Amino acid sequence: MKLLLRAVVIFALFSGEALLADDLVDANRLFDYAEQNYGKFFSPAGQQTQTLQGYLVRYYPVTNTYLGTRAGSVYVFGQQFGVGIIRVGFMDTFINPGSTVTDLTDLLLSRRSSNCADYAGGYSSGVKDLARNLSFTGTLAISVTTGTCTFASNDIPNHSMGQGGAFATPVSAQNSTFKMTTTPAFATQTTALSLSWNSAVLLNGVRVDMLAAACYGVGDGKIGCNNDSQPWRYDPMYAGNKFGTDIHNAHTQPDGSYHYHGNPKALFDLTNASESPVVGFAADGFPVFGSWFRDSSGSIRSARPGYRLKSGSRPGGSGNPGGSYDGTYRDDYEFVSGFGDLDVCNGMTVNGTYGYYITDGFPYMTNCFRGTPDSSFRKGGAGPPP
Repeated sequence: MKLLLRAVVIFALFSGEALLADDLVDANRLFDYAEQNYGKFFSPAGQQTQTLQGYLVRYYPVTNTYLGTRAGSVYVFGQQFGVGIIRVGFMDTFINPGSTVTDLTDLLLSRRSSNCADYAGGYSSGVKDLARNLSFTGTLAISVTTGTCTFASNDIPNHSMGQGGAFATPVSAQNSTFKMTTTPAFATQTTALSLSWNSAVLLNGVRVDMLAAACYGVGDGKIGCNNDSQPWRYDPMYAGNKFGTDIHNAHTQPDGSYHYHGNPKALFDLTNASESPVVGFAADGFPVFGSWFRDSSGSIRSARPGYRLKSGSRPGGSGNPGGSYDGTYRDDYEFVSGFGDLDVCNGMTVNGTYGYYITDGFPYMTNCFRGTPDSSFRKGGAGPPP
């Protein structure tokens, strides 16, 4: 009875929203296919397609079930399927039987296209959380509609997790959706990184979150520093800070979301054998490249960031940590124009294409946005229907 009441409430929410034009044709093909082949779960057939929070949905009152699509994936909801909203696969698998899902497990990327639309498709991986000896399946669907790329992922990477790390929260699969424009452009001014926003999403479906909510003198120094303007923010990439990251420079959020703070050391060749591929896209739509590029002399080398440690010692006294500038805090670094290859946001233009570059030194990947970040990267701004 409780499930029925919940279904009625959700259905009322569905009915009050306008239909999404994008993907409607494919969604209806999927719904018709399911009704024809799995009528015992989705009855009566021919229900009206509705929308909620980016999902296209049909509700079936006789079986009291929902069938939905979003960003190339298929979801079900109902007592027959288990608890909560369950992802059952990629839409193409059902409506285009000849389509394939690319296995990303331990795959090194090679493509250098700066347009996110060129990576559309379905991807999966089979990996382990080595710390708990648990197996996980990673899923990523990249779809393109009207100038926007949508990444729908469960945040599980294409490589093993946990080795060398000490996660405060166990890894758990998520239901994440990120969008970015296919035609990024420079904004009139840069946008600073924020604790409220994810920085990028990589081509294995895992998010990048450059900042840590940890500052000198706030709480225990590990959590609770949620003021973006608070000085002396700890750098999670500094080994002495012991943020529990694994060998891929990643750990988990309190909800179990696996995320990177720096080079994943898994998606591109770490040698200088060739120019690095695109490994993901920032929130503003500009590509994220690996470390290696061909410079003006024709040599292939790693990109040098424009930041260096400040000289001297930090101020002491109330609210200041004192001690030498050694990289413990993000404020230990300063940007020096012309010092490296990259700009203040850790990007540069090569052969007419602007992108951010992964660097071994601070700021590691992105340090601000040259374009306008999409609101889907705001934390808590996306998710499944209630």
